[in-house]
Amino acid sequence: MNFSWQEFLNIRKNAGINGLGKMLLALFKNEIQTELANILGWWVEHMTDNHYGGFIGRIDGFGKKHPEADKGIILNTRILWTYSKVFKKTGEVQYLDLANRAYHYIHDHFWDYKNNGVFWMVDCRGKVVSTQKQIYAQAFAIYALSAYFEIQPDPSIALQIDQIFQCIEKYSRDKQKGGYLNVFDEDWSLSADQRLSDKDADQVKIMNTHLHILEAYTALNKVLPRPEYQSALEYILEIYLNQFCSRKPCHVYLFFDEDWNPTSKEKSFGHDIESSWLLCEAAESLDNPRLILRARNTSMGLAEAVFESGKDNLGGIYEKTDPSGQEIEKEKHWWPQAEAVVGFLNAWEISGNELFLQQAMQTWHFIQDHFIDPEGGEWHWLLDEKNSPNRKEDKAGPWKAPYHNVRMCLEVLRRIKVEQ
Repeated sequence: MNFSWQEFLNIRKNAGINGLGKMLLALFKNEIQTELANILGWWVEHMTDNHYGGFIGRIDGFGKKHPEADKGIILNTRILWTYSKVFKKTGEVQYLDLANRAYHYIHDHFWDYKNNGVFWMVDCRGKVVSTQKQIYAQAFAIYALSAYFEIQPDPSIALQIDQIFQCIEKYSRDKQKGGYLNVFDEDWSLSADQRLSDKDADQVKIMNTHLHILEAYTALNKVLPRPEYQSALEYILEIYLNQFCSRKPCHVYLFFDEDWNPTSKEKSFGHDIESSWLLCEAAESLDNPRLILRARNTSMGLAEAVFESGKDNLGGIYEKTDPSGQEIEKEKHWWPQAEAVVGFLNAWEISGNELFLQQAMQTWHFIQDHFIDPEGGEWHWLLDEKNSPNRKEDKAGPWKAPYHNVRMCLEVLRRIKVEQ
């Protein structure tokens, strides 16, 4: 924004009956629209792989392309989701072309034609280098394909979505103890290594996988509202509310053993605030008053906890605590900022408490000042304790895609209504 945060507060106080005022909301929305165009422009210009096909696997934190890098399914499904959603909103043909490109690359290189599901990693030429079946990845495939089906309603895409869904429900769902197991081998036998990444605990039931199954099944229920899909969404929503969400203070538990014993005390402010609005979206898609009320109550608890203890005085959101759950790690990652803007907007919509709208806008102000790279484009992955960019992490790669920040932009544009 073109004024300091204190100036923003002074304007708010004098903005009249509407609190923040139409001027500030319009400015917020216009800036988000501009940022959406900037993000998309960067990805269109830099990430299309015109040599090997599909999209480049990595651009490092200094902006250097690595055309020989392996290509991950998470990056590619998130690209598919992004271009599908942007085409649906804008109708601009270039985004349809890019969504088609992403779909066909996934279909041709990541899809397991023998056992169904998607593989974890291919090399730059599209040859499979990791046949692991992460349920997290299967969920993102459903999420992306559901968005693609909205713009390309082909029965073959619906069939592919259903094949992934059936694999998750057949192999991953724990019929005895509830929830979903995490990692499988190529033939859908349970993997000995249940880690999502090198940074995660080796546990069979983890929050991150369940959250993104919830997200995927919500999207699926919206575009293909079948009783089987609706039932599965209701199941995962109940599991998430009952098992993963603590009460006071409200945080999400990250790791469990097979018997639902928590194995970690670490708090993840990023996942707290991301969960807060995805829970509401899931319940609302089911149109179930009981679950809507539960989801909103939990959502407010999560948002309030992050508001109270998960941010600094500039509006930046901490990612997590140390393993003890007591000490906040002061580095900041890009994705909790994006999720916080949406999560606090959602809390404002539920409660009417303007403090949450102010916080959403302050976090956006922090993103502008610290995460957006004015020279190289896109967002930095990581800030150090002094809020300076740490370029050791990628601009784009297996875990850095346009999903969090583009989705933030789309959600703000959808939620903020400014009368002309």
